[in-house]
Amino acid sequence: MTHLIKTFTSALHQSALKPSRLIVAFSGGVDSRVLLELAAQYAQTHDIECRAVHVHHGLSENADYWVERCQAWCDVLSVSLAVERVSLDLNSGESVEKLARDARYKAFEQHVRSGDVLVTGQHIDDQLETFLLALKRGSGPKGLSSMAKIMPFGKAFMLRPLLSVTRSDIETSAHNMGLTWVEDESNQDLRYDRNFIRHQVTPTLIERWPSFRESVSRSAQLCAEQEFLLDELLESHFQQALRGSKSLSLSIEALSQHSDLLRGRLLRMWLNHCNQPMPSQKQLKLIWDEVACAQADANPKLVLNDVEIRRFNNQLYLVQDTQDLSSWQSDISAEGSLVLPDGLGELHLSSAMSEGVSSNRDLQSFSLSDKSVTLRVIFNPEGLSAHPVGRGHSRKLKKLFQEYQVPSWLRRRTPILMDGDRVIAVLGLFVDKNYEGQDCEALWSK
Repeated sequence: MTHLIKTFTSALHQSALKPSRLIVAFSGGVDSRVLLELAAQYAQTHDIECRAVHVHHGLSENADYWVERCQAWCDVLSVSLAVERVSLDLNSGESVEKLARDARYKAFEQHVRSGDVLVTGQHIDDQLETFLLALKRGSGPKGLSSMAKIMPFGKAFMLRPLLSVTRSDIETSAHNMGLTWVEDESNQDLRYDRNFIRHQVTPTLIERWPSFRESVSRSAQLCAEQEFLLDELLESHFQQALRGSKSLSLSIEALSQHSDLLRGRLLRMWLNHCNQPMPSQKQLKLIWDEVACAQADANPKLVLNDVEIRRFNNQLYLVQDTQDLSSWQSDISAEGSLVLPDGLGELHLSSAMSEGVSSNRDLQSFSLSDKSVTLRVIFNPEGLSAHPVGRGHSRKLKKLFQEYQVPSWLRRRTPILMDGDRVIAVLGLFVDKNYEGQDCEALWSK
């Protein structure tokens, strides 16, 4: 135990993190059982809070018993335990392993805040298995770099303090401390690739080459260093392709100036910058061939995991899956506020300030002949026309959205303020000429 607490403490100190709280990913297995003891001891020594999160997947008939045991162990250490129950879509086509892993990390993210450090119990044997799985998939250096010791996680950081420790060392320490833990019966199921590697492949490799784990760990670290170096060398090219878009879009013109290899790397950097999983070679080719290089009059899109890659105005965009708002509408008074759907913010209407026009650029001024009238907010521009102030004539909203350079996927996510069947304003774009004036103000707070 002494050498493990030194390893744990050293990992935190080397990371230069000064956590306000330690959050333990606590499954109840031997690795996390030892991790909980180490975290609780560290927290007590450094006078910080320690909490644990257990994820109940519902995959095992013993899952409820595991929750009971985890709660009992946390109670002994005076560590608060949160239990997250998740359900997995077993018909999604993804492996159970990936579904469970993604669900765990999504659950953990709900329990961390700025200043926290999430600690997990992966060790050097896990690193070896991850490396071999990446090798089996034909991964490049990024995949082969396997698990990072420290990385950003939501608003906090995730640390794997036992990544240099073997599974047998952890088990020995657990026995020496007289700890008990739960055993997940699925860990013996050789149908899962990781278990097959753990029980059938790794023992043979280590018997032949006793330092094989350390060699693989070193190779993973070298791959990670090469990835960091490559990103550093290409940062200027990446920023040129972003062109100040804050990661929302990528310039197709800038990408087209580079070789296939460099362009693919920049696309990967962009997706990583947007917190997306790394695409395959085939997916990278589809992004370029079928989206970026589609015909000029096309409106191409490629579904990639849970997002879409779209093109507009010679830029590539990453678009999150959104709710269809075509049929949504709501009333609002001329002195009212309205919470917009699907995270689009709030709309506030009010009388204009007596001093004159506000300097707030997000405000749009307009005039109403009857301020007691009830207005409507809709998102469907179909069949509507408007005559923007300063324009020569009326046009269909479809044409106006094109002229105002609004991407196609945002045209039904832009609030339209209506007076009966007439358009008062398209928020963020223009006010109709028939409502020109300074009597009222609309503020769309996104």
